[in-house]
Amino acid sequence: MLQSILIVGVGGFFGSIFRYLMTHYVNTSAQSIFPWGTLFVNLLGSFFIGIIIASVISENLSQPYRLLLATGFCGGFTTFSSFSYEFFSLLQHEHTGYAFLYAIGSFGLGLLLVWLGFTLGKAI
Repeated sequence: MLQSILIVGVGGFFGSIFRYLMTHYVNTSAQSIFPWGTLFVNLLGSFFIGIIIASVISENLSQPYRLLLATGFCGGFTTFSSFSYEFFSLLQHEHTGYAFLYAIGSFGLGLLLVWLGFTLGKAI
């Protein structure tokens, strides 16, 4: 159990750092009120987790790697709480169109990218 906790922690550590760096870079580049950075990392994380889970199911990836990559890295890389806050903030600032575009893009594209990653992961 302790080994599993450490594996998840290491993955989460690196996932969180990459989330911060990617979000900062994308938001700085976009210079927009729209939260492109969080949308980008959440969609990329959805794609990654699709590949990872397909690899686990096809037994190309062992349980420790699933813990490291899916639970740890993707768990630290993606963020539902930031999405929720940014959605709420857009509504508070009366950017209702952006808020709902953000929600639809996050959920719709997120599900599509999990499926795409899963399909690609099964083919590998």
